[in-house]
Amino acid sequence: MTAQIPETLLLDRRPRSMCSEPLNDYFALSGLRSGFEISCTALWRGYVGHREITHDRLYLLRIDACYPDGREAKLTDFFPEHPDRVFAHWYSGTLRIPEGRRLHYVHGGYVSTFERDRLIRVERGTVVGIEMRTNGVAQHAKIDPANGTDPERPE
Repeated sequence: MTAQIPETLLLDRRPRSMCSEPLNDYFALSGLRSGFEISCTALWRGYVGHREITHDRLYLLRIDACYPDGREAKLTDFFPEHPDRVFAHWYSGTLRIPEGRRLHYVHGGYVSTFERDRLIRVERGTVVGIEMRTNGVAQHAKIDPANGTDPERPE
């Protein structure tokens, strides 16, 4: 399996890559199918969800996806009463946010290892705990001279 394009979560007003897919739980629980166009092997689910945590509650802000007929997906396609954001009451699990430099790349899913993982435990859409897991320290930064960034750093 190809490494997947991550979901995003706003933390400290910055979008962070998230190695979790809470909207898949909604589709599984509701019995609905997304029907999204799968445009590449790096996005088998067909969408990228964007979220935030506000007052310890997880919200879905938008879905970046298209249907096979070219229409763009909207939150109201699945949540008619919530055009701007929806409380993720259906989700219980752990959100994994990789931080720091990549230590080991795996060309599949979300298996690559980074220096740290922020683990946010959620029950029925409410944050119940946050833990930082340290996985190691990268030996050398690899700075891209074209833009001055480290391509192995997801932040």
